[in-house]
Amino acid sequence: MRKLLAASIAATVVWTAPTAAAVPSPTDETGPAGRSPADHVVFLALDGFDIEYLDLVRDGSGEMPNLRRLLHRGSVTTSTGVMTSITNPSWSSVATGAWPETHRNTAYWFNTETNTARGQQRDLAVPTIAQSVREQGGTVFSSQWFILQNYGVTYGDPDGLYTQPGGDCARRTDDAVAVLRGEPVSSGGQLVTANGIPELMTVYCDTLDAIGHEGGDEDPRIPGVLTEIDRQIGRIVAATKDAGIYGRTAFVITGDHGMTTFDKGFGAEGLAAVEAAGFTPQILTSGQSPAPGTDVAIVVGGVADVRIIGERAGDPAAVRRLEGALTALPQVRNVFDKADQRRMRMSPNYGDLLVEPKPGWSFGTTPAGPSGRHGSTTELHVPLFLAGAGVRPGAHPRAPRHIDIAPTISALLGYAPPSGSEGRALRESLRR
Repeated sequence: MRKLLAASIAATVVWTAPTAAAVPSPTDETGPAGRSPADHVVFLALDGFDIEYLDLVRDGSGEMPNLRRLLHRGSVTTSTGVMTSITNPSWSSVATGAWPETHRNTAYWFNTETNTARGQQRDLAVPTIAQSVREQGGTVFSSQWFILQNYGVTYGDPDGLYTQPGGDCARRTDDAVAVLRGEPVSSGGQLVTANGIPELMTVYCDTLDAIGHEGGDEDPRIPGVLTEIDRQIGRIVAATKDAGIYGRTAFVITGDHGMTTFDKGFGAEGLAAVEAAGFTPQILTSGQSPAPGTDVAIVVGGVADVRIIGERAGDPAAVRRLEGALTALPQVRNVFDKADQRRMRMSPNYGDLLVEPKPGWSFGTTPAGPSGRHGSTTELHVPLFLAGAGVRPGAHPRAPRHIDIAPTISALLGYAPPSGSEGRALRESLRR
């Protein structure tokens, strides 16, 4: 398996900006004194954008000329995500600026109140960047960045417009380009025209994630997907130029999680080890309830949420025995108890233990061929691009994190961050 960047590196500079001669002057970027650094922010949410995919860009197999040109006005670094590194909790932290322990979005866990396993959801306990911008008088548009739906954007609202067109990245870019042109877009079955060009525009693309799950992080289609994503970036940049706002627009591009290839499953061995420790376990899928007599519920989603239920629930000795059995498995990389989960600021909805497989393994069945998973600490790192208005070319942010994205977008637009935000604006990369 290709793992060229150490997972322990919290911030890695990949590209630097060119010399000052190639960079627009500060006057072009900042405008009159007293204005916000940018009038508009375009945020591209690239699902499954593994940090190592930048290696494909550097060696030329994944051409991204539009992104390279955009980076004349900014930088790219490594952003650190949250645990668990699953899509919805990760995007929730990007959108709110809050840790999972605060926004409470949780994926693949056992809900004791309903006695069922849960998959992914969009529940949020704190406001998103879209809600925050709207509350402060701003306007927002989202092309299928689903985590914002009904949290600041909705169908039919010209000031907070949401579209869910389906299709690929090009189709979602179509809607963004149409909004930049002042054209109506289909929103919940009706044609709606945004009230001017929104201050915050978000576009969601998930092709990298889909291919990564199908074939792993070295799938031969990935370079072509990167090239196609770059084409869509070029279309959006061109549309901002046609609209006359390019010089006053900032661009923020990042992913939610990386991807790790696996070709082996140890679900049977895991169940056997738990049984040998004196328990009756069951692996549950979303919506499923445990059978009578089950006292360990396991929900798998990249990592495995493990919870003791029934009469033995809350017994510290039982948890320690269960932890010992799981830790002894050779396929297991880490077992996080509740203290670990609190230290890592995970959602409190997770159970007694969270089991992280070693790369190459899944706490499930063996797939027919190489597949991709995420959810563990090996998928925490993704690229973060900052460029355009209000961004200092070549000024790389220090150890950026998912929770810093919403405060940074707020600072670019001159707004206060979302009220539940726990991150910081990356001001070392912004013009003062």
